[in-house]
Amino acid sequence: MRWLAMVCGVAAIGCGAAIACAQAGQPTAAEKKSATAITLPPSPKALLPDAFDGWETAEPAKTVTDPARADPANAVALKEYGFNAAVVANYKREGETLSLHALRFNDVSGAYGAYSYYRQNNWPKESIGNGAASDNNRVIFWVGTTVVDATFSHVEPMSAGELRDISRQLPTANGSRALIPPILASLPQSKLDPQTTHYAVGPASYAGSGGVLPASLVDFDKGAETVTANYSLASGPATLTLIDYPTPQMAHAKVDAIRAYLKAGSQATPPWPKPLVDSDAASLEVRDSGPLVAIVSGDAVPDESHRLLESVHYEDEVTAIPQPVESEIEKTGKLLLGITVLCVVGAAAAILLGGFLGGGRALYRIARGKPASSAFDEEFIYLDLREKWVDGKEAIDRPHPKG
Repeated sequence: MRWLAMVCGVAAIGCGAAIACAQAGQPTAAEKKSATAITLPPSPKALLPDAFDGWETAEPAKTVTDPARADPANAVALKEYGFNAAVVANYKREGETLSLHALRFNDVSGAYGAYSYYRQNNWPKESIGNGAASDNNRVIFWVGTTVVDATFSHVEPMSAGELRDISRQLPTANGSRALIPPILASLPQSKLDPQTTHYAVGPASYAGSGGVLPASLVDFDKGAETVTANYSLASGPATLTLIDYPTPQMAHAKVDAIRAYLKAGSQATPPWPKPLVDSDAASLEVRDSGPLVAIVSGDAVPDESHRLLESVHYEDEVTAIPQPVESEIEKTGKLLLGITVLCVVGAAAAILLGGFLGGGRALYRIARGKPASSAFDEEFIYLDLREKWVDGKEAIDRPHPKG
């Protein structure tokens, strides 16, 4: 039992020391408050460097937070995409000039939408950042929550590499801000031209990126999102428009309104936009799948348009938001769980060891004919001062005559 007490005491001391270390490593409430108070969002000025690859700014970069100053012609569309700030910098190198407009948005969806808004369908694809396209001396690319619009006075073979250096310096997004628009996953991939995909979240961005339907018919004020893409079918080009509504009930009700609008033809109100006027009326078709509404337009034959429309299928999937960095709460929880497990294991080991040692000692005493416990043993040291005297043949014990 003394062994059991000693082992339990050692385990308790170890658990106490571990808890004290854990508490000592945690910041106090005042420290946490102080750290939160000084945490600031990244400065927009960090989006563009003062110099790179021999390019140097001709004047200090300008930072604007008003979309009307960043791009007056497309201010409304930028606001719909969640425009946050913009940095404009002009560079010079050996007589050449380079103008960079870095547009920052609240999340990746807004940045991708703005990139698809600016990029035209016939622009060649470039390998810069998360996506890029070029038009002679103009190059547009996006990384994370940032879209960069670059205009060179003269494009050289190394111009793309220089822009890649810029893209590697741009910040990335984390958590829910890093999610791309889920509606993109519903686009059929067969015969899709990826460079023609346009994502819109409002009337201005939808109309400016070549929307097929009137913006008023889409009902963006009800939370709708759209994506438009071109497909190269055997009988001719086709355009697929997907509209994502908050609920399947809203999508089902909207299908009837869109179908009636397409059947009205020249009598429709408002009048058909140019993409519908240029389409083969026999190939126009609409259907819904869950919260999605799909519309096919263009010049493909009705059979191919129908097959493209039927390939749209909505799947309800729940995706966990990734956490790139372990939070302090998770770290503390794991530490406390480890301490608890250590204490439980130590206590269990002490009990088992004490039972083994104490039980073994008790069995040993019982085997020798003694009680299991030694609590009642009279253990003292004494001297036997008696002598044996022999009287005849019988030996008796008598006190010593002198004792």
